[in-house]
Amino acid sequence: MKVYPTEAIRNVVLVGHGSVGKTSLAEAALYESGAITRLGSIQDQNTVTDYDEDEHRRKFSLNLALAPLEWEGRKINIIDTPGYADFVSEVICGAHAADLAVVVVDAVSGPEVGTDRAWSIAEKLGLPRLIVINRMDRENANFANVLAALQERWGHRVMPLQLPIGAHEAFTGVVDLLHMKAYVGEQADEVDVPDELREEAERLRAQLIEGIVETDEELMTKYFADEELSEDELRRVLHGGLDHNLIFPIVCASATKLIGVRQLLHTIAFSGPSPADRDPIDAGGIKVTADPSAPPVALVFKTAADPFVGRLSYLRVFSGRVTTDSHLWNANRQADERLGTLYIQRGKEQIPVTELVAGDIGVVAKLAHTGTGDTLGSRERPVTLPPMQFPAPVFSMAVRPVGKGAVDKLGPSLQRMVEEDPGLRLDRDPGTGELILSGLGDAHLEVTVERLKRKFNVEVELALPRVPYRETITRKASAEYTHKKQTGGHGQYGRVLLEVEPLPRGSGIRFGERVVGGAVPKEFIPAVEKGVLETAAGGIIAGYELTDCQVTLVDGKHHPVDSNEMSFKLAASQALKEAVQGAGPILLEPIMLIRVYVPDEFAGDIVGDLNTKRARIHGINPDGGMSVIEAEVPLAEVQRYASDLRSLTQGRGVFELTFDHYGEVPANIAQRVISEHKKALEEAHAH
Repeated sequence: MKVYPTEAIRNVVLVGHGSVGKTSLAEAALYESGAITRLGSIQDQNTVTDYDEDEHRRKFSLNLALAPLEWEGRKINIIDTPGYADFVSEVICGAHAADLAVVVVDAVSGPEVGTDRAWSIAEKLGLPRLIVINRMDRENANFANVLAALQERWGHRVMPLQLPIGAHEAFTGVVDLLHMKAYVGEQADEVDVPDELREEAERLRAQLIEGIVETDEELMTKYFADEELSEDELRRVLHGGLDHNLIFPIVCASATKLIGVRQLLHTIAFSGPSPADRDPIDAGGIKVTADPSAPPVALVFKTAADPFVGRLSYLRVFSGRVTTDSHLWNANRQADERLGTLYIQRGKEQIPVTELVAGDIGVVAKLAHTGTGDTLGSRERPVTLPPMQFPAPVFSMAVRPVGKGAVDKLGPSLQRMVEEDPGLRLDRDPGTGELILSGLGDAHLEVTVERLKRKFNVEVELALPRVPYRETITRKASAEYTHKKQTGGHGQYGRVLLEVEPLPRGSGIRFGERVVGGAVPKEFIPAVEKGVLETAAGGIIAGYELTDCQVTLVDGKHHPVDSNEMSFKLAASQALKEAVQGAGPILLEPIMLIRVYVPDEFAGDIVGDLNTKRARIHGINPDGGMSVIEAEVPLAEVQRYASDLRSLTQGRGVFELTFDHYGEVPANIAQRVISEHKKALEEAHAH
């Protein structure tokens, strides 16, 4: 593939709800442009952009994939992204590399949850949007209904550029409202507008022209003076209106029937923004423009682990040129990177190129220090592009290796997965010692586990994480314990009197002593403290860490020959256990702050459901058709909330969860937790 100048490049991200035909549209575009000679399909598992085994098995996209093609003297880099909510991080990565979002909508279902999600990502990044009403060949496809729903959602800036000719079986082509010409069949043969559509086409054309001229004062003056507006003028102003989000044009297509695909490519090529049309990016006071002669600036917008090539870094060049075998400076990590061969990636195929110019997209293998979101540039003028922002993980599971072989490989392999997928997070829970993998939903973690096995041969199982309860006391108490053991030779002897009293929440465990007269010699006091702290860490009533408690060594007794550090450590451990049992022990649980964002019509259901989860509702705030519900809720009740919320709101709700404080566990639940702990101990002893 030849090197195209910046002005001739179009970077397009395909976004939308799941199963609206984004991958089929990418496939059809590749086929129509001659980039591939055989049209693949999702059913036959042979499309260019869904090449992963997991995608074949599930029959939907899980990763973003590139599909560059050449069309009418332009290079169009298509970025196909998943529509399923759990994989929204891939959409965000793709959107950062694009100059135009092509929002794909189903001709039967209209705008759905995933459409809203994709729209808000594009809006946040200021991306121009073009809407494709796809699958016009489906039974019950209805262009007018979908148009009305889109305009109701996003206002009068949403306007048709095309009108479909027929629907479902009878869908044969599209009417271009700007040219007032019809294009029919797979080859987009130009014909006159059918008579039965002429009136509707004239009406929509008048609306379109009005919408276009509103965005340009000069054109508006000519329009009101009843002067003739040329097609070139209209297309130029449409191009500017699309670039600056003043117009969101609608086109129609059937990707599988190859109808409307050529017109879509033509619209992208001649009305879509080039990288040079976009506003400069402010990178910490430095203005980055798509100037091929400027110093290089490139964003790594995705990292992938390829079993054959190693780590692949996907680059979008924002300024300058990037060449094979060159050195670039990673401003985020303050590290030098040597670039090997550059490739244009098409699905899983790699086409070597010598350079990438400003605006182009490619991949490079085996960068040593660079991760997703890092900026590469020149060392003389280091630039850091604004950070990529991803949603916080909302679904967590404990990861346990299956078999001994997986133990050593587990940590490094999971770390590779986290580098590859910015929607994942890996932590070790200090309270339970478990390795916790967090993501954006159950399917997200399932796919991660399957990839772990396929790519790194590490088999793991997922389980609900243990809730990191804590133990504490409610009143003051004391206990004395004597550790005495007589064997041949030296025996063991140590006696301690400990006093325990509650401290405010968040104080942790504190140890002190007020021994008088050397009842416990100074050299044995550290052993008493060690016995106290170790026992507190292991828990007393349910195996969870003891906290918010002052433990004071008050008195004791020693033997000149038999006393040693071990005797006092063991005595302190037992004394603490007895003192806590007498001090009204209780369990504490993590209380989370939850913020749920749902359409207004679901607010009542969400509040009702949270009330069944022992939540304390703080408030419900309206936010433009959405309700934001804030509440405190115990972690134990919301470990599977991602699934609950999805089913309660048809996938239209999102939530954030942050730790707030530890609160007392109700007696009936505490009793259950303590019983489970005792049962586990008994089973462990039985083995």
